[in-house]
Order: sequence, then C-alpha cells, then structure tokens
Amino acid sequence: MQRLKTRPQFQAALAGGTVSRTAHFALHRLNLPQPSDFPSAPAECIGPAPSPAQALFDLSGVWLGAMVPKRWARRAVTRNAIKRQIYNVSERFGERLPVAAHVVRLRTTFDRKLFISASSDQLKLAVRLELEQLFERAVLQPIQPKAIA
Repeated sequence: MQRLKTRPQFQAALAGGTVSRTAHFALHRLNLPQPSDFPSAPAECIGPAPSPAQALFDLSGVWLGAMVPKRWARRAVTRNAIKRQIYNVSERFGERLPVAAHVVRLRTTFDRKLFISASSDQLKLAVRLELEQLFERAVLQPIQPKAIA
C-alpha cells in the first residue's frame, strides 16, 4: 500500500466520491484504471493522451491518505494518534481493498468531555473500532467499473 503525498493526489481521491461513512470518518475512493485497460504501443505511435489518474498514480497498487483537519482535532498529539490508527488499521485491509486511491477523512470531532487526554488508550480504541467499521463497509462496497478522470 502506497501513501498519498501531494495535494493533487488528495484532491483527485476526494473527487472520486464517498464509499463509506461512520460517525466520525468518511472514506473517499477514486477507482484507478487497470494497467490492462491501456494498450501498450511503441513510443512513436500517436494515441490518446494519458488520463489524469495515470499522471498522479502508479496504477499497480492501492493508495491511501489520511486527512485529520485542525478544525476537528485541535491538538497535534491527537491528530498524529488518529493518523497512526488510520494507517495501522488500513494495513489489515490492504489485501481486500481494490486498486484505487483512498482518503480517510475525519469529519467531526471526538468529544473532549469523553476523551480528556489528547492521546489516551480509550481514544485510540474508539478510533480503531470505528475505522474497522469504515473499512469493512468499504470492502463490501461494489467497485464501479470505470475510473473517474
């Protein structure tokens, strides 16, 4: 599994649409065309221009990014803990996810009255359980046949 690094990669994956939601997270997916969808031809042949997905992503794998905005997680410790949980849980589902670019986005805050510490074991457990639900739903979601360009 490869990580999204650039802003255009994140924007493209977010534009792909929401695949799954939980109370605090949303998973966005941009389906990538399979390498077999593009005929291989000699360089001197003129053909169609490459798709934007080809330019942004290596089409041979699963891509993942995590967005944890300051708006929903004020403390850096909390943001980093949530991102670590996203990447750890995603590793377990990496084999079952389709070849696509995925972005996990925190869409609301965890109540600071329930989770007083910025990085408590209770918060990490709550995040992990919710992320497992998010990825489980995403794996069950049918794959659209065509990539969004």
